Amino acid sequence: MPLALVILLSLLLLGSTEAGELQAPRFRPVEIDGAIEIGYGVGVADVDGDRKPDILLADKRQIVWYRNPTWAKFVMAENLTTLDNVCIAATDIDGDGKAEVAVGAGWNPADTLHSGAVFYLVPPLDRTKKWEPVALPHEPTVHRMRWIRNRMGNFELVVVPLHGRGNQSGSGVGVKILCYKRPSDPRQPWKAEIVNESLHASHNFEVVNWTGGLAAELLVAAREGVFHLGRHEGGWRTHQLPGAATETGAGEVRHGSLPGGGRFVVTIEPMHGNQLVVYTEPGKDDPQGLWRRHLVDSSLKEGHALACGDFLRAGFDQIVVGWREKNRESKVGIKFFSPRDAEGGKWQEAIIDDSGVACEDLCLADLNSDGKLDIVAAGRATRNLKVFLSEEE
Repeated sequence: MPLALVILLSLLLLGSTEAGELQAPRFRPVEIDGAIEIGYGVGVADVDGDRKPDILLADKRQIVWYRNPTWAKFVMAENLTTLDNVCIAATDIDGDGKAEVAVGAGWNPADTLHSGAVFYLVPPLDRTKKWEPVALPHEPTVHRMRWIRNRMGNFELVVVPLHGRGNQSGSGVGVKILCYKRPSDPRQPWKAEIVNESLHASHNFEVVNWTGGLAAELLVAAREGVFHLGRHEGGWRTHQLPGAATETGAGEVRHGSLPGGGRFVVTIEPMHGNQLVVYTEPGKDDPQGLWRRHLVDSSLKEGHALACGDFLRAGFDQIVVGWREKNRESKVGIKFFSPRDAEGGKWQEAIIDDSGVACEDLCLADLNSDGKLDIVAAGRATRNLKVFLSEEE
């Protein structure tokens, strides 16, 4: 019986008893591009319809994709604005087996009036050639975007800016989070609804499904804390997770499940911060209903990348975190954390990358169809794009 499964069964039997040490997965690093400029955003989707997940990158001047498994590089678009590209969203939204792609550009967080851009990229018949950019209406400081499903099962594009329009030092009106509906002809005007416009410094967000319906929901990390946004009759509703990052704010947010099935939310605090923090759901005996805070690591510097997934195939999730500036040990890199108890209070640490990637962004996918999660990471100061392929011990 695999070690991870033995530990899981022990946790289920013993409840809060501390688990034995869990052996971290082993990864084989492969650098697929050693000459990127910044690597603002990475994604994984099947671009060419060959049923293999390809890698996409929003770099400083170019939007590119890398064909699996040779990782041949193709430029989709470049110089979309005079400023940097900053984010990318890629998903097969129409069921034809090929990804649809949207990107964010015009990146200047200091310009809260005139910066920002959103483009939908119309693919050519030969997807290795340049794609046609279609400009969409946008708010300033466009920063993150994801495709999500609505209640009808159709995909929409959520775009989250960093600052509200006209903000100075993060103060002023809230960030206007928009949800775009793609028309049948993407060159025609897109309709957009406001999801929320009350938060500040909304650095990143996560797609979740906590209520069990078909429609996707959102977790948003902001200066005020962590918020759950769900769609209801008449629009979107916002609920703050009480106690989650309310003192520091958060820059990154993801979610996962603990041994025994409990839910956790993980953040990097504050924005671009040094702390990896796990929050677990309020206890039944907590009259205030506060999410419980567990400090996992405080050695990061400019923490900027976060993901959760079950690398161990153990029935619960582990955390991958990356940071982009040299810490007190003069190191950048990526760490891996496994839960050691059902309460999310104890975590076991392992190093995935030791100063090979100054991590700007990362994501998870099974790149080689072996049933195990792999990591895709872009390095800012190291100017590289690497994959970390899971290997059997």
